[in-house]
Amino acid sequence: MATTKLKGNLVNLAGNDVNVGDKAPIVNVVGQNLADIEVGNKAQLVIVVPSLDTPVCAAETRKFNEEAAQSDIDVVVVSMDLPFAMGRFCTTEGIENLKVASDFRNKDFANAYGVLIADGPLAGITCRAIFVINANGIVTYKEICEDITYEPNYEAALSAVNAVINN
Repeated sequence: MATTKLKGNLVNLAGNDVNVGDKAPIVNVVGQNLADIEVGNKAQLVIVVPSLDTPVCAAETRKFNEEAAQSDIDVVVVSMDLPFAMGRFCTTEGIENLKVASDFRNKDFANAYGVLIADGPLAGITCRAIFVINANGIVTYKEICEDITYEPNYEAALSAVNAVINN
């Protein structure tokens, strides 16, 4: 079972262990307009956060929103937030260059990608992770952040995005 940490305390992750080189699972999540968004079916940067309603998640989403404006890849932020809260966040923060999506209905995404927190105070929501998927649906980059409270390695993730775009 994969693990991460929450403020230094070990937490287990549930679901499939998806790694670089694996075929990305194709899963539907719910957009802020309640329409399905398919993840894993094309070149995508998939950003997984616990909740947009936290300072680290908000900062990460703002950062990728800025970077997404400069790339030709589909960018999706996945959390367990309700679509209405995600919509309010995007309006308040001016998020226009990426999609936000919720896995609140069935936790299909979290289980398919192995990012569902299985225990501890945040059990039932997603950890902080990044997946880059190429046009053939293959995972080319994966980062499960060492601690849920840490931001991801932006430089490595964006380098992986550029490699997908330029190949």
